[in-house]
Amino acid sequence: MSDIANIRDKVDHEVFDYQVLLDVLSAYRKPRDRIARLVAAGEIVRVKKGLYVFAAPFRRHPIAREQLANLIYGPSYVSLDTALTFHGLIPERVEAVTSVTTGRAHKFDTPFGAFTYRTLSPDRYTVGMLLDTSGKAPFLVASPEKALADKVWCDKRLINTRAVDFGAYLLDDLRMDAARLRDLDAPRLAAINHAYASPKITNLLCFLKQLGTASHA
Repeated sequence: MSDIANIRDKVDHEVFDYQVLLDVLSAYRKPRDRIARLVAAGEIVRVKKGLYVFAAPFRRHPIAREQLANLIYGPSYVSLDTALTFHGLIPERVEAVTSVTTGRAHKFDTPFGAFTYRTLSPDRYTVGMLLDTSGKAPFLVASPEKALADKVWCDKRLINTRAVDFGAYLLDDLRMDAARLRDLDAPRLAAINHAYASPKITNLLCFLKQLGTASHA
């Protein structure tokens, strides 16, 4: 059995780390050399140091970039524009996968595109996170409400923004659907507002209430 066939037989997932490869190839005298040859032959793809995926001919399922984002740098979860697109709040667009983290801001350029990470304090990070299990590769993602708050918080253009000014930003600049904004969860928005403790996010919520978001909460 070839090395790649042996690995595919023993590894169920499409994404795996260096230690998994060493374990599968442990019978060989120089497993690291064999890993290097697998990468050179294009049979496995190195996403970043220590993280790999099967090359296209050997995959059983498509690679989920959202799952990769969780694994490339952590702790982190998908948020900002990528999560807003995922939840249908902004039109689909091709761009870097965006996440938030409690670590330092970072950007990774990989064979699967760019992955960017913005820093949040632990108090602001922990609220509003979801585990999406709808596909073959579960991943952590911001709720629609958290993704919106993270976007507003990280956008440096929004300084001293009044509640009334959010209409142009959300509906014109980001092209959000007002009906989708009205469907946001009021209790979750309140929890996020409490965690952020920021006039910017409070003014965002004021605008959403004026728009009719969760008016019956």
